Amino acid sequence: MSQNTSAQPIEDLSGEVSTTQRALTGKHHTVVFVVGILLSLFHLWSNAVGVLPEIQRNAIHFGLILFLGYLQYPFSPKKDFGLRIDYGLALLSILTALYLIFFEDALHARNQVPNTSALVFASLAILLLLEMTRRTTGLFIPILALTFLTYALFWGKFVSGMWHFPGVSLPRMLYRMYFAPDGIFGTIATISSTFVALFVLFGAFLLKSGAGDFMIRLALSLLGHTVGGPAKMAVCASGMLGSISGSAVANTVGSGSLAIPMMKRTGFSATFSGAVEAAASTGGQLMPPIMGAGAFIMSQWTQIPYLTIVVVSIIPALLYFISVIFFVHFRARNRGIQPLEASEIPKLKDVLKEGWHFSIPLFVLIGLLIYGFTPTYAASVGTLSIIGASWLNAKTRMTFRDILDALALGAHNLVTTGIILLCSGIVVGVVLMVGVGIKFSLLISAVAGNSVLLAIILIALASLILGMGLPVTASYIVLAVLAAPALTNLGVGLMAAHLLIFWYSQDANVTPPVCLAAYSAAGISGANPLQTGFESWRIAKGLYIIPLLFCYTPILFEGAWWHVTETTLSALLGLLAFAAGSEGFHMRRLTLPVRILFFGIAGLLLWPAFITHGIGLCLFIVLFFWQKLGKQLKMQS
Repeated sequence: MSQNTSAQPIEDLSGEVSTTQRALTGKHHTVVFVVGILLSLFHLWSNAVGVLPEIQRNAIHFGLILFLGYLQYPFSPKKDFGLRIDYGLALLSILTALYLIFFEDALHARNQVPNTSALVFASLAILLLLEMTRRTTGLFIPILALTFLTYALFWGKFVSGMWHFPGVSLPRMLYRMYFAPDGIFGTIATISSTFVALFVLFGAFLLKSGAGDFMIRLALSLLGHTVGGPAKMAVCASGMLGSISGSAVANTVGSGSLAIPMMKRTGFSATFSGAVEAAASTGGQLMPPIMGAGAFIMSQWTQIPYLTIVVVSIIPALLYFISVIFFVHFRARNRGIQPLEASEIPKLKDVLKEGWHFSIPLFVLIGLLIYGFTPTYAASVGTLSIIGASWLNAKTRMTFRDILDALALGAHNLVTTGIILLCSGIVVGVVLMVGVGIKFSLLISAVAGNSVLLAIILIALASLILGMGLPVTASYIVLAVLAAPALTNLGVGLMAAHLLIFWYSQDANVTPPVCLAAYSAAGISGANPLQTGFESWRIAKGLYIIPLLFCYTPILFEGAWWHVTETTLSALLGLLAFAAGSEGFHMRRLTLPVRILFFGIAGLLLWPAFITHGIGLCLFIVLFFWQKLGKQLKMQS
């Protein structure tokens, strides 16, 4: 390896996966830094003011992302063949993009008949993308892509029944993957090079300007004085930070480095501290206004306006974070954990005085979306407004160097997510070509019959299995292509079906045996990773419960306002009862029969019927006063 690189890879937590990357120094670091700046500037230009054909923009996006990826990620954590080979692969990635740009017209002139050079560059593009995906995310996604490719090329013809496919020729497959609008440079690449790129850059500028520290201090000032304050602060801060970063793992490491030690110091166990941070960080991609990459993919596929998805997601996201806070509160009360000392809690007025200007870019972003501008334009202007807002406080004023660092950081954060999306384009392209999505939907419909609940259970199981190997965005893409039609065929609304799948795809971060957010949190807390995973999975149960409301209630603003309000309040009380039953504590420690009763009350309150809500509310009130009376009698004795 060159003397200007470190032989020890460092953790990359910028995207949706935890992988290793080179610690570049010297001229190699300069190359990555400069190319990262150029990549971010290109995305700002092409989405805000520039006019460029879609396939050309996606090709440049592809070439620059793979160029950065090959320099940053070695062949493997244990074996690095050096930068010379990877510089060659990086430059080859650029050449495959340039070939597409300069020779696309020649292909059309031949009536879409690829010649030898076109087939060679198409093959190179696929191989380079698969290898880069392996380096950044592991083997699962490349193997999944190869499975779909070989199914269409070879072994589909040997499968009988509904899964039989006669096959396509290799030249035809290469053409569809490289030149056609449903391959590598198709719809998924467009989402990556527009929505995702701009909002990742927006988040990078916000974090670089100091907004992350402000959000943590704001959460601490609001919740630090309450019982279990540090853990509640972690939940609140993770919700705000996660929406910006778009990565549960990055969010866990970012806010967890402060929150987890504070939780442990106040009396929470290492396992619970890590689990709370992982569960809260997982919800970051559910929290408007950004919601990670999945919301943009959902908007593009369903043609539902992005702003509509953001608005209807507010109540479910708040319910999820409040449900995590319920777990924290009951655990803190059960263990007798006291609030933080007043000296450790910053004053709210001081925090707002120092960081109020960080709200300006968010208002700009939301205002432009409401006014009708495209999300990409709103994100571009919002990014520029961050620079202007930072100058309202001398402590946070962004210098020219800070701006360059933010541009480079945005490109760095885009690499893993962008590569996942580009490789997912292979899977989506094959699915559309061979009709696997229709067949999978028919299979779910055949097994579930007319039962929406059974179909949801099957989708949840599929999400659980896919989550063991796929990052959350890739998991959502695969499930959306394969399973969403099955739900809509059963009468579930289009937005409800996609939001349910989007929520269930998040379980990859907290569900053992592979739960990257929980494992990252365990690394900070010093707890057993698997135990932390199971604990975070328990705390994050709202991730499974709340999406059921999408399909059976008007909580997504699909009914009268009073009905939405009643559903929301009943769900909130139901989640509280569920947390009390899980923790075995409400106003005092609960016996086993009372815990079971609390679970029953939760079921009644979450069931979509007014009469069950009324019965559940009455039982909850009876239990409340029974516990209160018993507590008073105990104190008197």
